[in-house]
Amino acid sequence: MRKTIFLMAVLTFLCIWMGSLIDGTEGMTNALWISCGINLFSYFFSDTLVLRQYRAKEVTAQNVPELYSVVQKLALQANLPMPKVYTIPEQVPNAFATGRSPKHAAVAVTEGLLRLMTEEEIEAVLAHEMSHVRHYDILIGSIASVLAGIIAMIGNMARGTVSGRNNDRRNALFLLIGTVLMPLAATIIQMSISRTREYKADEGSAYLTGHPEWLISALSKLETCARNSHMKNVSAQTAHMFIVNPFSGLKQNFSSLFSTHPSTPDRIAHLEKIKKSL
Repeated sequence: MRKTIFLMAVLTFLCIWMGSLIDGTEGMTNALWISCGINLFSYFFSDTLVLRQYRAKEVTAQNVPELYSVVQKLALQANLPMPKVYTIPEQVPNAFATGRSPKHAAVAVTEGLLRLMTEEEIEAVLAHEMSHVRHYDILIGSIASVLAGIIAMIGNMARGTVSGRNNDRRNALFLLIGTVLMPLAATIIQMSISRTREYKADEGSAYLTGHPEWLISALSKLETCARNSHMKNVSAQTAHMFIVNPFSGLKQNFSSLFSTHPSTPDRIAHLEKIKKSL
């Protein structure tokens, strides 16, 4: 919860600062109200926005009984409320969990994951996502995705404010905000998503299923597919939510430094240690 409050405070500060630059005290007041509205909206509806972005479809015990029953079994084993279950019309295998609490949680898997994974691998992936639900990672992940997108939008607005008018100093300031400070703020928000959360969720999956080798096999397949294929509609603001980074196949400068995921080989090595202990 502390990280959630921190993210909301960052957004509020940036909005007020931008408001003061644009219109002084009145701009600060307006920005404060706007940021409060954004914070409330992101807390209650960030999961809905993410699910809508990926055109997720809710499934039931009637239309996709195999998937639903696995989630139901894991929820009982983990002593968690039954989350809503979704499928994403995407052929690259991946999965994520979202929501503001275990009582308002959702897990989503791509159609490609259901097609390419074995029953054991699917269970291991879902157990990983249920571990995120148990650890309340879903709240910080969902809110971070929305706030990162909003900050990126503010950066674009700042760049668009630059004009050829007389106030060169003001233009230079907005250009600095748009090109340096706002992208940096978005990176800080993404980096607040600790890499250790993936290790903890991997551990949770291993102990929940009792078979670390299932997740080891699933991660190997997921990483291979992510490196050879690219998901549609995926955004940098939501990449941290997936079990493996959907941008693994893209060459990006400092990608390992700014990644919200530990490397898949490191995660597999960690699971191998758990396998030996079990």
